[in-house]
Amino acid sequence: MWHHGLNPDRLHARRVFLLRTVSLSNTSFIMIHTNVKKKFSCIVLVCLLFAIICVWKEKKKGGDDESLHLNSKGFRILEDLKKLTVGSISQSASSGSIQDPLRENQDLSRLRGSSNAKIQTSHLVWNKDSSSRNLVPRLQKIWKNYMKMNKYKVSYKGPGPGVKFSAEALSCHLRNRVNVSMVEPSDFPFNTSEWEGYLPKENIRTKTGLWGRCAVVSSAGSLKSSQLGQEIDDHDAVLRFNAAPTVNFQRDVGSKTTIRLMNSQLVTTERRFLKDSLYNEGILVVWDPSVYHSDIPKWYKNPDYGFFENYKSYRKLHPNQPFYILKPQMPWELWDILQEMAPEEIQPNPPSSGMLGIILMMTLCDQVDIYEFLPSKRKTDVCYYYQKFFDSACTMGAYHPLLYEKNLVKFLNLGTDEDIYLLGKATLPGFRSIRC
Repeated sequence: MWHHGLNPDRLHARRVFLLRTVSLSNTSFIMIHTNVKKKFSCIVLVCLLFAIICVWKEKKKGGDDESLHLNSKGFRILEDLKKLTVGSISQSASSGSIQDPLRENQDLSRLRGSSNAKIQTSHLVWNKDSSSRNLVPRLQKIWKNYMKMNKYKVSYKGPGPGVKFSAEALSCHLRNRVNVSMVEPSDFPFNTSEWEGYLPKENIRTKTGLWGRCAVVSSAGSLKSSQLGQEIDDHDAVLRFNAAPTVNFQRDVGSKTTIRLMNSQLVTTERRFLKDSLYNEGILVVWDPSVYHSDIPKWYKNPDYGFFENYKSYRKLHPNQPFYILKPQMPWELWDILQEMAPEEIQPNPPSSGMLGIILMMTLCDQVDIYEFLPSKRKTDVCYYYQKFFDSACTMGAYHPLLYEKNLVKFLNLGTDEDIYLLGKATLPGFRSIRC
């Protein structure tokens, strides 16, 4: 007898019905899974569009940030998007594992690896080919005004702009062309009775000896909350600028000061200079801009700031503290190389204290780590970590050819983009360690 009294024809018909039902169920499942994938793709596209719009708005808000191809907020958005993408695909893979769980897991692993690789290697930082096009309109106008003023009577007749160097050739070019030296007691008019006993008798290179690893610490506002203090203090020597303090900021900038490089304006006009203990530590170096390539006698008659009397007063108060005056030719020798390699004409004003300090330490050290000269992910328009003064020119430059100085440092950097992005640290070779 047939099962439940069903004849063969009716049993066959029921089997066909059941198979069609199963087939329709599978088709429905596939359609549902396909719809989920489509919806997920739409979500990813919307998130990508949102991230792009956010990054664009940030760039528009601070147009001078264009030299940083990806600011920190945009970077965080992309990181969040990566997590969202991986998490959503993981859920999709779980729902579809009935079809081919092995293949889904392999695809997910490949996607995770690809996403992590992109995020970890995309530390996009300062572009070494930056030009005046990267400046916001306000700074472009200032840049053009300084070009017209030509206060220091610059008449550059060298090669360039746009001369191409290898990193090694540029390092040798700097070492051979930029004479980092201090005014000496034998230089006129410092060899007269009026100056007798004021200038240090010992050469600065003899005084400092041979340093291995050195740190140049900018005064940038982005150093705040960096927690780099211990790393900075671990160097053999540390250079700081102008009135940059360490007290109350040790966690971020360290406490060691081996050399302090100051501009003549501070020495001339800062009332605290003769009294503040901030300046009593380490070796002091002051510099003053001269007319383009003036020798010492011409510069002495017409300094940018008449700091000489305050210099003497300080030396009377602290006769045992080394206090040097940078020769006026050195900044313009450096400026010539900046103009030579720049993609266009640059401001006819002397380099910044920051760039002068970098070259000074490259002369005295085997390796120079520079902090927040090239901006990190903490980049801000706050000029100094110890003041609340906002100006984008402190990063991009206005008076000084700062933009082109950063190009040079980025070009010579021996470190990684990750070090710049996370720590604001660039590493340059000392002149003693290069072979020319």
